[in-house]
Amino acid sequence: MDAIVKQAFTRKSRRVAIVVCAALPAGGCDLSHFPVLDPKGPITLAERDFLLTAVVLMLVVIIPVFLMTFLFAWRYRSSNSKARYTPDWCYSAITETVIWLVPALIVIILGSLLWIKTHKLDPYKRIDASVRPLEIEVIAQDWKWLFIYPEQGIAVVNQLVFPSQTPISLKLTSDTVMNSFFIPALSGQIYTMAGMQTRLNLLADAPGRFSGRNAQYSGSGFSSQHFQAIAASPEQFEAWVAKVKQSPNKLDDATYRALAAPSSRHPVTYYSTVEPNMFQTIIMKYTGGHQHASHPARD
Repeated sequence: MDAIVKQAFTRKSRRVAIVVCAALPAGGCDLSHFPVLDPKGPITLAERDFLLTAVVLMLVVIIPVFLMTFLFAWRYRSSNSKARYTPDWCYSAITETVIWLVPALIVIILGSLLWIKTHKLDPYKRIDASVRPLEIEVIAQDWKWLFIYPEQGIAVVNQLVFPSQTPISLKLTSDTVMNSFFIPALSGQIYTMAGMQTRLNLLADAPGRFSGRNAQYSGSGFSSQHFQAIAASPEQFEAWVAKVKQSPNKLDDATYRALAAPSSRHPVTYYSTVEPNMFQTIIMKYTGGHQHASHPARD
């Protein structure tokens, strides 16, 4: 994944971002309101650079079209008697070549970049294979998110905490309709589906707080299905784990059934213990005991 960052057109994309900001309404350009353009990790940095590269390539066609529209309107206005009048003109090899060749080249370039980036930014691909990631299990519910930390033996509702500069490996499923897990500043979105497991790898470059959400409409509580992702220092993460372990709440089967009932704007809730293999149990209740993955598992 280091190669992805090295290949990113960072300087060029920053200049393009400035141009984009200049086109926004007056009142300044606060990129915190546009997390896709203000990446906080290597995955979103590569995605942002690819997005801006695609915009620049498409502007190769868009800008000349607008310029020629105004130029032709001005040159061939009714009051311009010097404009050449050629009513019998019907074909130009140069014009036809430009009209077809330039868009074709752009499509070829974009298609090639998309193919390359799709494989390099595979959400199942570990960010750094030499470093053991922190494993977290994610369960989408109506209308909240449950995060289980199997190694730490804890669980949290609507709050995802992890150490910065450490690869995070998420296993995701849904205990309801299809949801879309999305932290715009750290990763692309990925679907969670009942009876299936998807995976997502991410990393935060530095400590910070980021907004996470469900990007797939899932019912009346969809608009409030948000959570806070917190990248902490290793010391802060260990202190947070110790704090969660002091909670009197235990996530057993009965507690989970109550939690899974539809609720909106559910407060952050800590569970000091979790029933073993709860994530796999949630998947298997939809599959008759057989776990399915929407993508071949690659560790």
